[in-house]
Parts: sequence; structure tokens; C-alpha cells
Amino acid sequence: MGQHRAGQHARRTPRRRVLRPALATACAALAVAAVLAGAHTLTSRATAAAPGASPGEVALTASAAPAAGASAVASPTGTPTGTPAVAPATAEPSPAPAPTTSTTTAAVEQGATREAPADADSAMVGALFRGTVAAGRHFCTASVVHSPTGNLLLTAAHCLSGSATMTFVPGYRNGSAPYGSWKVTAVHTTSGWDSSRDQDEDFAILEVATDHGRRIEDVVGAHPLGTGEDFTAQVRLFGYPDSRESPITCVNATSREDTYQRAVDCPSYTGGTSGGPWISTATGAVIGLIGGYQEGGDTADTSYSALFDHTVENLYATAVAEAG
Repeated sequence: MGQHRAGQHARRTPRRRVLRPALATACAALAVAAVLAGAHTLTSRATAAAPGASPGEVALTASAAPAAGASAVASPTGTPTGTPAVAPATAEPSPAPAPTTSTTTAAVEQGATREAPADADSAMVGALFRGTVAAGRHFCTASVVHSPTGNLLLTAAHCLSGSATMTFVPGYRNGSAPYGSWKVTAVHTTSGWDSSRDQDEDFAILEVATDHGRRIEDVVGAHPLGTGEDFTAQVRLFGYPDSRESPITCVNATSREDTYQRAVDCPSYTGGTSGGPWISTATGAVIGLIGGYQEGGDTADTSYSALFDHTVENLYATAVAEAG
């Protein structure tokens, strides 16, 4: 891995963009970009038409949602996973069986990637779509971050382009939207990213609209934002590869890549996993996301994240103030 620039860590003013529909003539470009394979860096900047995520326009199966705050139960496969750091204020009103989950991460093989169980932890993570929300059209990953406003997501700044409307589908799996589809209404990034694509500022906060009066955090819960953690923290990664219709997960310890970059070795994190959260197994907080150096990395087996420090704290504070 060659040496890379340290980044301009004297961070600038965060920027908020309210999203508006893009031109319908760009749909074809998105369709090509959405199926690109390769490393998990998403470098395409195709702009798509952006119909709203009304029930008639969403080409997904709306399945009954599991109770996001359900207590952990043993998985039929014996596959361990984590529990949510923050319980949701209210559960999805639709009656449904409890999600499959187990209570520990100790038995998980370090650095082994597998399909993420459909549990309360993975319900806080979802796929991002532009244009029609349908199988095969997701392009990046995002997660719900705890906030007083209850409507904020974290993703990688390099996932965003133009002003096309985006839709977030938490818990997306095999063509179903168990917790509904949520329209992204505003994007918050730093001016350092906007002006020079500073790899040390490759993170963004999104606002989403309510769904039938419900806030997304009330439905699925949220991970708290964590900053200042040690470079060697153990994390659980989530992500939606372009080639899959279900999320993957992996647990491993992170390492220091550079002054403001950290790395983690987990295989098969290909295109589409950018923006996927790094959840601390010790605290349950999101302490990073796939992005940063080389916009996430140039191989599928090692992922990077910009360091979560005062800069992401400032961006978060700005997003909360403007979303409130």
C-alpha cells in the first residue's frame, strides 16, 4: 500500500444540502453504475431520477417487521451476533415474530465474513437506493445514528452525488422492506470534503422524512455516535455488496493506518458496502464507517475509515441543530 496524504484535518464548516428530484434522463446512467463490481469504493457519480418513496412507487415487498427492540434469542444456526446499543422508543406496530439473534460475539471467528442475521442490530443498518427502490438497485450502505431528532443516518460522503433523491431501506433483505422505506431529505457534509474530497472527512449525515408520522429511530432504534476510541478497538462491520440482496457482517480488531485513518481486515467487502458502519463490540457505538483512504480501500479484504473525532462530532451537532 503506497503512502497517502495525511489530509487536511483542520476541518471546515459543515455543509447541508436539501435534496430535490434530478432529471429523469439520467436513469440509464444509474442503472449501469449500480451494477458495477469490484472494490467497495463507489466512484461513480451517476445522477438518477428521484420519484418519492410512496407505497405505489416502491418495488419492494413490504413484509411484517420484527420488533426492533426484542430481546435476544438463540439463532437456529447457532450463529452469534450482537444486540442493539440503543433500544427503539417504540416498536413497529405490525405484529411479527421476534428476529433471530444471539447474545455474544465471543464465539464469532475473527475476520470471517458471513451473512448478517435478521436481528435488532442489523435492523439499524440498511441499503441506499436512487430512483426506483427495487432489488439490484442499491448502491451504498447507511445506518441510523442516535439523535434527539430521531431522523439521522450515517454514510460515506463519497456515496453521495448531485441532488438526486435517495431512499433508505433499513433491514433490507431479498427484495423486502421490513421497516418501510425512508426518503432522504437533506445531506450534511464538511466543506473540506466538498472542496477537495479530503479522505479524512469521508463521512456524511443524512436526514430522513417521517413515515406515516413515525421517526425512523422510533421504529428500528439507533447506534450512538462514538468518538475518541482506541485505534485497536474491536468492531462489527455491516455492508450491502452490490452483488447481494442481503447484508454481510464481520468482526475484527481495527488498526492504525495513518494519523486520521484506521483499517480493518474483513474479506468480501465489495462495491456497495461503502458507508457500512463499524460498531464497537465493547460499547455498541458506531466508531467508523467504510470510506476514508481510497474511498474505502482498493481491495475487498481490507476496509478503511476516517477517524471519528471532533470533526464528525461537529458535523453531527450541526445536523441535529438543522434537523430539529
